[in-house]
Amino acid sequence: MQTIAKEYLLLFNTLTDAEETLRRLEARLIEAQRRAEELFLEHADSNPQSPD
Repeated sequence: MQTIAKEYLLLFNTLTDAEETLRRLEARLIEAQRRAEELFLEHADSNPQSPD
């Protein structure tokens, strides 16, 4: 069985960690966008503008 050099293991693990961090960040950004849209719609519903 061939062994993997420590450098490649370090790189692989770092990339894997970064990928997971980016997934969590993406989920947080999507949630923030969803919440911002909800707040916008709530504000629009509570402050209807009169037609011109």
